[in-house]
Amino acid sequence: MRVALLSYRSKPHCGGQGIYIRHLSRELVNLGHSVEVFSGQPYPELDPGVELTKLPSLDLYREPDPFRLPTLKEFRDRIDVEEFATMCAAGFPEPKTFSLRAVRALKDRVDDFDVVHDNQVLGYGMLEIEKLGLPLLTTLHHPISYDRRIDIAATRNPWRKLTLRRWYGFVKMQAAVARQARKILTPSETSKRDIAKDFGVDPARMQVILLGVDDAFVPPTKPRVKGRIMAMASADAPMKGIATLLEAFAKLRTERDVELFLVTKPKPGGRTEKLIDKLSIGDHVHFVHGVSDAELVELMGTAEVACVPSLYEGFSLPTAELMACATPLIASDAGAIPEVVGPDGLCADLVTPGDVGELESAIAALLDDPERQARYGAAGRQRVEELFSWRAVAAKVAVAYEEVIADYEKERASADR
Repeated sequence: MRVALLSYRSKPHCGGQGIYIRHLSRELVNLGHSVEVFSGQPYPELDPGVELTKLPSLDLYREPDPFRLPTLKEFRDRIDVEEFATMCAAGFPEPKTFSLRAVRALKDRVDDFDVVHDNQVLGYGMLEIEKLGLPLLTTLHHPISYDRRIDIAATRNPWRKLTLRRWYGFVKMQAAVARQARKILTPSETSKRDIAKDFGVDPARMQVILLGVDDAFVPPTKPRVKGRIMAMASADAPMKGIATLLEAFAKLRTERDVELFLVTKPKPGGRTEKLIDKLSIGDHVHFVHGVSDAELVELMGTAEVACVPSLYEGFSLPTAELMACATPLIASDAGAIPEVVGPDGLCADLVTPGDVGELESAIAALLDDPERQARYGAAGRQRVEELFSWRAVAAKVAVAYEEVIADYEKERASADR
């Protein structure tokens, strides 16, 4: 099959979208399919055999100057104008404006593809793709309505609450588009349930396909660093539970010689940096970002214990990657995390999300129990080997493509009669 894979932003090493795009496209090509990725900035890293078509935005949120003011000569068309105007009104325009660019790019290339795969764009333009003559399948990792609720609840500033509601205005659009999607893939039963609840999507039109873990994530060959704690967060956002972990870590520091490595990039002057200063733990917290997979695997292998303190996850790929590296885990009993790690006490200790005292006690107990560390690590590695394969993901997605194509053609044939 000839596949057009769409992603409005595809950050290579952090956040699920870029990782999903890279590994799924590679394995689809290995299965004999043709894949062309259409992406806005940041562009993905892709493997040989996968084509990339860039659909550049104004890149208004790029680092190191997010919410930047573009020059007049950067504006190319009305879509750019809409993108900038939406940002100025405190909204997030990229899903909608990327979808409009995608339709424009596909309009003259209908004969080049058999199916289009939308990776959680869910912009209004997606509704036009099938009208062009191309069947469409959508991956929805989790409903962003959960991010919205957690972010708004985490701020006390009334003005900030108002701007957050504006920022998350695109969620209403995504829900409307999801309800009209022919078929939705989602990575967990938790996400399937929450998409049905929050977005009103018929569960019969959804299929759960677990995510995979790249073969590069393997157990370490060197001893782990005693007292080293690690956590990964694709974004410095309240939903990732970083504040809970920092407070628990600060309590641990009063009695133990421990250090914390956070794989994330904090917002300059944001709540994470302010909390670290308030807790006086700046010398013992290390931020890591922009690293390669090999460097990340090496870091995972040095951690004595890893934490996943999120308040919600639609799957939590970092959790599975840590398990692949046989890193002992303490994770929140939230969202799809229990689906990933299995029952409490199998590969991880599950704790109440947001409970500082419980997280501190769980970390301390696991640090003091080398036998349990080894057991969790081995069980986590085994679980990944049994369940989380990108090749298996691609094979199931390819079958879903065939089903969508057949359904679309049947519908068109019926309409022509």
